[in-house]
Amino acid sequence: MTDKLILVSHHLCPYVQRAAISLREKDVPFERIAVDLANKPAWFKAISPLAKVPLLRVEHDGQETVIFESLVILEFLEETQPNPLHPTDPYARALHRAWIEFGSAILNAIGRFYSAPAEAALLAESETLSAMFDRLEVELANGAAGPWFAGERFSLVDAVYGPIFRYFDVFDVFDRIGDFGMLDGKPHVEAWREALHERSSVKDAVAPDYAQRLHAFLRAKGSHLSEIIRQNDSATALPQARSA
Repeated sequence: MTDKLILVSHHLCPYVQRAAISLREKDVPFERIAVDLANKPAWFKAISPLAKVPLLRVEHDGQETVIFESLVILEFLEETQPNPLHPTDPYARALHRAWIEFGSAILNAIGRFYSAPAEAALLAESETLSAMFDRLEVELANGAAGPWFAGERFSLVDAVYGPIFRYFDVFDVFDRIGDFGMLDGKPHVEAWREALHERSSVKDAVAPDYAQRLHAFLRAKGSHLSEIIRQNDSATALPQARSA
């Protein structure tokens, strides 16, 4: 009997997106439920030890198992579902896991970036991110020719970095609004970003209104980036028609 999988989500969470990408790449049917993390329902708090998403609710042989933490979910899917995304070679697999951890570190840096309260902190986090992408550029330049991290085969590393680059794809939030140039001079990173942008599993990992939700979230964050976004919005807003 096939397991029933329910992915408990939030509309903007990049960690949810990596699980959704993996499920779609494996061609595994699943249900998706979004929760409001600002007003967590009682059922969610009861089954989420860390009160975070994603959760994967697995109904198997009449019993439900709730798996939390995105990396654990990804590994569980590798062990239980078809179409593995990890390489079979243990050395390559360990390397992929290491770069997945690096992707999580980038997401943490992105969170610090858009939460920075002042310009100095924002610029410092921008430089940190630029340096991290420099390191990624070196790895891609020395590795297999694209379009994916390991060459012709889409892997879990790709599933993890798709949500990272989405921040740069939506309105060019980090570069066009503030001209931070974090990806400038990194052709391998840019090529990988473009390939991931066109991948159907990456596109389908978010709802059609994701861009609007992300824009509203960043605008309301109360950070220095929020102020830049509000100023940009005011500068580009169409003038209202005058009353007759």
